Amino acid sequence: MAAELHLFDNALGTETYAAGQVIFRQGEHGHVMYVVQDGEVDIVYLDTVLETVGSGGIIGEMALIDYSPRNASAIARTSVRLLPINEKRFHYMVQETPDFALNVMRIMAQRLRRMDRLSYPLMHFSSSEDMLG
Repeated sequence: MAAELHLFDNALGTETYAAGQVIFRQGEHGHVMYVVQDGEVDIVYLDTVLETVGSGGIIGEMALIDYSPRNASAIARTSVRLLPINEKRFHYMVQETPDFALNVMRIMAQRLRRMDRLSYPLMHFSSSEDMLG
């Protein structure tokens, strides 16, 4: 994702949050995702920190994809500087920089796999027959 983030280096409209400040809450409707330009953000589901996202990472991307309420809260772990990406800018990035879209999908897949591992302990099978039955 680093190459695509350089496209945002001179972007205007960054937001800053102090450590402990809520960026968005689980259950809220979101209209932007964020690129973390400086600092760290905790992604919190109920009372559990699922992930800490640092500089160069993104948060809140699902809001621009499925328009559903936020699955988790985002809380500034340190003071942070974030660049909000609205739907228009997101669509532009997807059209003009296909690797951006692929990287967003990779991040979402990694997060989904992480949630699956937390929800369902990894099962080990000795052979494909065990898996089938």
